[in-house]
Amino acid sequence: MTTRHDIELIRKIAERATALYEQHGREADHATVVMDLITVIDHGCPLHLDDMLHADASNFLHDIAGINRHLNRLTGKLEDCFLPRFARLC
Repeated sequence: MTTRHDIELIRKIAERATALYEQHGREADHATVVMDLITVIDHGCPLHLDDMLHADASNFLHDIAGINRHLNRLTGKLEDCFLPRFARLC
């Protein structure tokens, strides 16, 4: 379950993701990143959000892009054996 503190970190993560994508000429929707991370956490895959926020760009984007690509938005589960690098216990 996401906490108030988690939401603050998730918003910062979404801001960073949006900025990094923009630097590479791509788009990332802030609201989608926020909703995806909340969904992943609330459906059984808690994340080390503080570590994710402060990670190098490669590991950070691996998780953001992977979650976006492998999240089943009907079930809230990650598919295709994708495991975020900043997962705690999935």
